[in-house]
Amino acid sequence: MSVSTLKYCLEWPNMPWKRKMHHGGTSQQEQVGPSLADEVCAIDEEVSHLTRLKSEPSQRTRASFYTGQKRPISTFKLLSGRESNCSGMGRFSSADCSYTLRKHLPVKGPWCVDDMDSEAYISQFSTDGSLLVGGFRGSHIRIYNAEKKWKIHKDITCKRLRWTVSDIALSPDQRYLAYSSLSPTVHIVNVQNAVRESHANITADVNVVTFADETSDVLYSGSDDSLCKVWDRRCHKRQKPVGVLTGHLDGITFIDSGGDGHYFISNCKDQTIKLWDLRKMSSTTKDCTPKSYEWDYRWMTYPSEARYLKHPYDQSLATFRGHSVLRTLIRCYFSPMHSTGQRYIYTGSSDQCVYIYDVATGNVVEKLRWHGSIIRDCSWHPYLPTFVSSSWDGYLVRWEATEDDKDPSMLKAGKQRMHPEGYQLSFVL
Repeated sequence: MSVSTLKYCLEWPNMPWKRKMHHGGTSQQEQVGPSLADEVCAIDEEVSHLTRLKSEPSQRTRASFYTGQKRPISTFKLLSGRESNCSGMGRFSSADCSYTLRKHLPVKGPWCVDDMDSEAYISQFSTDGSLLVGGFRGSHIRIYNAEKKWKIHKDITCKRLRWTVSDIALSPDQRYLAYSSLSPTVHIVNVQNAVRESHANITADVNVVTFADETSDVLYSGSDDSLCKVWDRRCHKRQKPVGVLTGHLDGITFIDSGGDGHYFISNCKDQTIKLWDLRKMSSTTKDCTPKSYEWDYRWMTYPSEARYLKHPYDQSLATFRGHSVLRTLIRCYFSPMHSTGQRYIYTGSSDQCVYIYDVATGNVVEKLRWHGSIIRDCSWHPYLPTFVSSSWDGYLVRWEATEDDKDPSMLKAGKQRMHPEGYQLSFVL
């Protein structure tokens, strides 16, 4: 059954809405090796249970098939059961949809979206998935129309850019794009006017690029002090965080929220991703044993003696290991709620791969291999089985759940390049 057919079968009655090697060289399902598995923090039972509730067939659906909790249900059986209304619901639950769709991960390909002569630092889908924003070193931001064969919707020439575009954010109405570089200034540009080429203007003096949810008063932050800090805009002492979460051993490179007001993840130079619960934060920090090693992530490899060090007061719920965080501030994210029930965490890596972890087990379930250089950012389409990765090799590429050998933009193995201008010229961010 093709993904498009499956998508239609899942959506039609519900409207309002491991694989083998392929051309891109993606691995088969992988698990953390024995020595590594012992070092991965045990997944918090509550987190594992809640993750399974969102991404596996509901109890009512399982009961209708008289299957055990761990016994898999085929897609054909689920569709047949829904048509005969075995569960009595007349439709799939959101968990049933996630369970079916997450069997078709976007890991085949890749296909070229764009090929630039400078490093790609950013690749992010808009909230509705209609647009993709790519940010490159060399004063360039490009916005692609994901619904019109990835044609360039807007080509933005950045003004007063300092080295590279470091972060971007689209406004909720997708009219304005905010971006930052290595300066304390945010730039805003109108991306919905009729002109294809735009020049950004300067409108503010801040050092954070984000559009907060209208109902959200809580923010997360992370920095080189290794702490995850929680801020509440309603608190009159806004200069201080309302709480901290301790567990990382080095600088934090990125934070992504689960969107439920409780859980978030952080990527760190200590080569780990950690999962946190806001409700476990403390009001004070506890000193950690001083590091017995010195290193600089911008040009050194991570010390082998530090790889399995643990913070004596670790407050995290789980730790994910396997990827590499070197040379640049690599990002990590939860997979989409709609198609996976946030069953996965995914991240770029300095070893030229994209890692996809299972939140419920901690295992690496997929590694996407094709790029020839560091992958700083990547983005999973919020509704479709499409995935985009951006690398310092200058490529913006997409991965899909099904193959299309006739698409001329498909990239073959051996076509990679290590770096468009060489590592020695690369500034780290």
